[in-house]
Amino acid sequence: MHQFSEKVDAAFFIARRTARPAPGEKPGVMERIAVVSVALGIAVMILALAVMMGFKREVSRKMTGFAAHVVLSDIRGVNALDAQPVVRSARLEELIRTESGFVAMHPYALRGGIVRTDEAVEGVALKGVDAGYDRSLFAEWLVEGELPRVGDSIRTKDVLVARNLARRLALGVGDRVEMLFVGDGEAPHRDRFKVSGIYSSGMDEMDDAVMLTDIRNVQRIAGWSPGEISGFEIFTSDLSRAGEFAARLERMLFLDESDVGDNLAVNSVQELYPNIFDWLRAHDVNAAVVLIVMLAVAFFNMASALLVLVLERTRTIGLLKALGMRNGMLRRIFLYRAAFVALRGLLWGNAAGLALCLVQRWTHVVKLSSEGYLLSEVPVALDWGWWLPLNAGFLAAIVALLVIPASIVSTVKPDEIIQYE
Repeated sequence: MHQFSEKVDAAFFIARRTARPAPGEKPGVMERIAVVSVALGIAVMILALAVMMGFKREVSRKMTGFAAHVVLSDIRGVNALDAQPVVRSARLEELIRTESGFVAMHPYALRGGIVRTDEAVEGVALKGVDAGYDRSLFAEWLVEGELPRVGDSIRTKDVLVARNLARRLALGVGDRVEMLFVGDGEAPHRDRFKVSGIYSSGMDEMDDAVMLTDIRNVQRIAGWSPGEISGFEIFTSDLSRAGEFAARLERMLFLDESDVGDNLAVNSVQELYPNIFDWLRAHDVNAAVVLIVMLAVAFFNMASALLVLVLERTRTIGLLKALGMRNGMLRRIFLYRAAFVALRGLLWGNAAGLALCLVQRWTHVVKLSSEGYLLSEVPVALDWGWWLPLNAGFLAAIVALLVIPASIVSTVKPDEIIQYE
């Protein structure tokens, strides 16, 4: 064990000494190319993963702001604006709360309507919520005015309108807006609301479809009693397992001896919006392609640099072999040299990649079309959970792959080198 430690220390010592250029000597061109290649590779990987994770985090977070993790509704009205009502009961709420993974639930009421002004006519969904509804995301997205008052002893007719929708309808905070509601077999119903605030989540397609108000407004428009709602929005402990939670809850409602679960459907947000989450999963493939390509580029440049380092030190290799050093230890010397080069590249690449990510996070300089990308700006998510494994894995992969080109030292014959010299 002591002998092995001495060999490793000797290999490291020689690699460190040979890595330092002599006085007045500059690092070789191939070594610089290798450093730049590694730096470029890790910087691109950091950007790719930060953007991919940012997309996943932001889109998922905003989608749950509109539809929570799981939605319980009438089976005849899944994804419908004018669904049949769900009757609230203590038994139903008890069954939901006792399901493993449950965190919170909020009742909501939904009604499709038409907003009409002198400038335009738009179709929207009027979503009613109560005082217990988590509106923290809407508060974060608020750009003007205030959130509608809900749950007060006196029912208000405040509504929260999306910014782009407000622009098209020429609406501002404090303006009155008329809405028209048409139900199956019913006469059209008109109502007037007051714009209390304007919000923008950056997901324009979702924003334009939802106007937030007091749940009692929607219940009155639909002709429902206070105990009738469109359903419950349920938050779970893990969004990625929302589908499993929904399946368990639906089965429990079906098997329950009471009739509270009749005609009820439970769907995860991934099931309600499959196209969006399939699009997010497609980013995993894109990120994997980027990682493989950049790793391959960095490897070939590092391999070229290592071969040059070996050829430049042919005489040193011959002398060390003549002194009794084995091929395994010589390979370790050049693998250490390669690791030094890779570490320098990692340092510069991390500095560049993290700097670009921070600039984007603070300034939002790179914008997106919300119609094609759901977000109005490129999101970035920096997390130790993927940043450290990325750097460690990249360095380990480079050094491991370089074992093959490092084996060229075994072809060097000391007698020929010394004779040639």
